[in-house]
Amino acid sequence: MTAVHRSSTELDAGLDHVLASPRDNGSLEMIIVRPDVDGREVRVEAELVVGEGLLGDNYVARGNHRTDDGKAHPEAQVTLMNSRSIDLVAAGDRSRWPLAGDQLFVDFDLSLANAPAGTRLLVGTAILEVSEKPHTGCAKFRERYGVDAARWVNSRDDIRLRGINAMVVQPGVARQGDSVAKLVGTKLD
Repeated sequence: MTAVHRSSTELDAGLDHVLASPRDNGSLEMIIVRPDVDGREVRVEAELVVGEGLLGDNYVARGNHRTDDGKAHPEAQVTLMNSRSIDLVAAGDRSRWPLAGDQLFVDFDLSLANAPAGTRLLVGTAILEVSEKPHTGCAKFRERYGVDAARWVNSRDDIRLRGINAMVVQPGVARQGDSVAKLVGTKLD
């Protein structure tokens, strides 16, 4: 079966739905653990660990060719993408969400205005802090979802259609369906 690649026009037509995402209390729609570079495991729950991200994910072992020492980037322990955005990109095919490479898909407004760097999010019993490091669509994203989708998710830095990077600041467990809530006392308050 050939994957459907949405056009820019189709993606733009769904933008209002993405923008209507909950701003304070949303939900965790899907959890993905990446045991190796292209491996994807959908999980019902995952443990989040300070300095390691999701337990069982290859974040630490994979490292990062862009850091001076080749070690994993400390501000990219966990990636979150808006579930409405990925659903639009994946043409409504939930089985194609994991191809994006993100670990947490959330029905939550990840825009710069709603979740700037330093914002803390309670996901299940874990607390994540939004990092400064931008999260952008790469060549693999373009191959999997098409050129228009890659351009679209990178087109609006303010909305962050591609999602965000975050760090685990309090360990805990996250389960599919758990609340995603902006914590009081973040930079926004």
